Amino acid sequence: MAYIANTPDDVRVMLGAIGLDSLDQLFDMIPPEYRLDRDLRIPPALTEFDLTRRVGALLARNEGADRRVCFLGAGSYDHFIPAVVDSLASRGEFYTAYTPYQAEASQGTLQATFEYQTLMTQLTGMDVSNASLYDGGSAVTEAVLMALATNRRAGRVVVAGTVHPEYRKILETYLTHLDSEVVTVPPQNGGVDPSAFAAAITPDTAAVVIQHPNFFGRLEDVAALVDAAHAHGATAIVSVDPISLGVLRRPDAYGADVVVAEGQGLGNPMSFGGPYLGILACRQDYLRKLPGRIVGQTADRNGKRSWVLTLQTREQHIRREKATSNICTNQGLLALRSSIYLAAMGPRGLREAAELSTRKAHYAAEALAKVDGLSLAFPGPFFKEFAIRCDKDPRAVLEKVGAAGFHGGVGLGRWYPELADHILVAVTEKRTKDEIDGLADAYRDALAAS
Repeated sequence: MAYIANTPDDVRVMLGAIGLDSLDQLFDMIPPEYRLDRDLRIPPALTEFDLTRRVGALLARNEGADRRVCFLGAGSYDHFIPAVVDSLASRGEFYTAYTPYQAEASQGTLQATFEYQTLMTQLTGMDVSNASLYDGGSAVTEAVLMALATNRRAGRVVVAGTVHPEYRKILETYLTHLDSEVVTVPPQNGGVDPSAFAAAITPDTAAVVIQHPNFFGRLEDVAALVDAAHAHGATAIVSVDPISLGVLRRPDAYGADVVVAEGQGLGNPMSFGGPYLGILACRQDYLRKLPGRIVGQTADRNGKRSWVLTLQTREQHIRREKATSNICTNQGLLALRSSIYLAAMGPRGLREAAELSTRKAHYAAEALAKVDGLSLAFPGPFFKEFAIRCDKDPRAVLEKVGAAGFHGGVGLGRWYPELADHILVAVTEKRTKDEIDGLADAYRDALAAS
């Protein structure tokens, strides 16, 4: 049972029910010499974040606990999750609910989905959001398929080479047996050159896909890339880090048509890679082709506010050729968690998380750049993630850094062979100065030992 503290009013009512005026009267039967009247010397209250760190440090004393500090990224991030997220999302009516796509879905489930959609449109600046998708990669692909259906062009899809490599692989897999051609514009210095990107867009291009901040954490000249797409009538799809929207402009400000994202950072744990949450929001023009389902608000026959499945254009409900997608469900529980997270954090909290991540990432970049054998890989501004060049074999170095107590980053050679000597490092608001300094020391020792 969850612990719920008694308020002063609760105490007053209970004392009144038994005919007492104070708690002292309640303990009159205890001899004075046995009463604890001295100051308990309880330390000042900690913030939820600090208390969580303190308890985590105590738990880490257990044998076999993984004590390594996480600087991993590449699409999955160790952001702080307020306790209220687990507390509310684990309620039985949410946690054990049946897959919410049937017409008989409960009002509570429908309202939770409606709240999620509302929060996503507020976060991205788009007109409408669906009820979520499987993950960031499937969201990119579904957005492209939606653009193809809306533009009625079966031609090119131009993708920036700085979009997450796994997202691009999923897209290529989906389009393998379609007439569309995926054209990837290679990255230059960790970003995509607007001129080269514009040159790749032709009159038959249906959509372009951009990531901002990109896979390397760098900020793209996203407005120029979107303008290049619109110059040829192509749909501009932008993949974002939702946490970054606490400090960066919303996608509607630079003209994005469709916004997709991996929602893991919004109150969902890293969880060994999944399950995750795909976000998809768009302008009103794309509503009728939006995949998945959309919950709408209405009034019942008694005039009370209620919610209904307004659109669910999948092949199980309508003729297959009319379906917008064969997606069967949405990540309802993870979408709920993201809604609770955003409601608890609010605009100010989201901004603070984004600012802290940015500042700490820049401090970490400066600290690592001072280590002999390491250097920053790419110029330009970045958000919470950056790439470093390593003079020694990154795999051997990361293994030694791990032995020192740190998940030191992700080697980029697995996706970009030309960047085999590069490591991607992510820093969130959870990391402390001591942890960042410790990471730099661990790299220094690992490089010296190599």
